[in-house]
Amino acid sequence: MNLLKSASLILCMAIAGCSSNSDKPAEMAAASDPVIDHAWLDGYEPRLRDALKDSHFELERREGVLVVTAPVDASFNPDRPGMLLPVTLGPISRVAKLVEGDEKTAVVVLGHADSTGSVEINRDISRKRAGAIAAIFRLSGLKHDRLRIRGLGSDMPRASNENEEGRALNRRVEMMLVPQPTLLALIAQYSEAPAKPTQVAAAEVSKAK
Repeated sequence: MNLLKSASLILCMAIAGCSSNSDKPAEMAAASDPVIDHAWLDGYEPRLRDALKDSHFELERREGVLVVTAPVDASFNPDRPGMLLPVTLGPISRVAKLVEGDEKTAVVVLGHADSTGSVEINRDISRKRAGAIAAIFRLSGLKHDRLRIRGLGSDMPRASNENEEGRALNRRVEMMLVPQPTLLALIAQYSEAPAKPTQVAAAEVSKAK
């Protein structure tokens, strides 16, 4: 399957999110700290680094999971906030292919925004961005039991929103790779309030990055 064709990009934009709030009760029931599998981490990290070589993505270990971070400003079209730039398709596709044949690994995709704009708009745009990246994993064959998304808006900043440098760091999508048996325990740590239906002017949408 050639995930770099333009048709795949269009499909990525058209596919809706991989999860809904309807599965939250079961996930909350499964809430517990994910088990840290050091052997899995040690074996998977070098393969992931190789897949991301020469890209602008970041990779880090974080509490038993491997986190690939895609900065929004270098990954998404500034005029169409939910559309991936072609340069991002190669690295994400390589990660997706790596996970595709490994049924022991699952992925949680988290969209984040800065604090500019309303809470509802930030959640909506962060979920759309997460959905665009998750769609590539879906094209590789990952289903609901191995792939979840959340749009967290500005709830989890990693830098100050008081300056542009910090806001740029906060605009990001994180791909969290985790051993499949701990998927529910991981996703239960992230809540996503439903966005209120609202009509927003294009100017406001363009500010919510």
